[in-house]
Amino acid sequence: MMKSSNSPLYLLSCLLMLLLLPVPSLSVDPDSLQDFCVADLNASISINEFPCIPASKVNASDFFFDLSKEGVTNTSNLNSSVTPANVLAFLAINTLGISMNRVDFDLGGLNPPHSHPRATEMGLVAEGSILVGFVTTSNVYYSKVLTLGEVFVIPRGLVHFQKNVGNKKGIVFTSFNSHMPGVVIASTTLFGSQPPMPNEVLTQAFQVDDAVVNSIKSKFGS
Repeated sequence: MMKSSNSPLYLLSCLLMLLLLPVPSLSVDPDSLQDFCVADLNASISINEFPCIPASKVNASDFFFDLSKEGVTNTSNLNSSVTPANVLAFLAINTLGISMNRVDFDLGGLNPPHSHPRATEMGLVAEGSILVGFVTTSNVYYSKVLTLGEVFVIPRGLVHFQKNVGNKKGIVFTSFNSHMPGVVIASTTLFGSQPPMPNEVLTQAFQVDDAVVNSIKSKFGS
């Protein structure tokens, strides 16, 4: 004898089935069970975070970081410098899902095409005229020159850059929704990897000959 669709047992069975089914739209990261987790960089890293140092060893200074100092921009032909405030430098942001960078630009300085595999980026121009551009997965290029107080956003994983196109130094402060966003610099990744990426891959991909690839590799120490 079949159960009536109106019987309490049938309705209860359906409800239990719904509760047991995964509902991705309701899935969220679990709430933290602690106020903070100042990173212990000397311990082995666990999944997505560093272990915490004992709370008894935490100091007030752990929760503050200085991004006021200008970076050294003349160490390469890029004429730019990145000062990171990720978990490796700012231990208190461990597990908090946030970090920052300060990017300094000399005249013509470039933060070269790169991507952040683990974070979306938002940036604020604090000084100068900065050309910001990124390319989508559909190969569409978006860009704009930004000045003091203007903000940009780069979706997670997309290749982007910033370049100082003004007549004075530039400063950009960027923030990320990860305590360790990671960075993949296109030129260094392709031409400076160790061991080197095979020439036959690069010559075919860029449709150039060995001499061009070898010349570029020599500039990146590969």
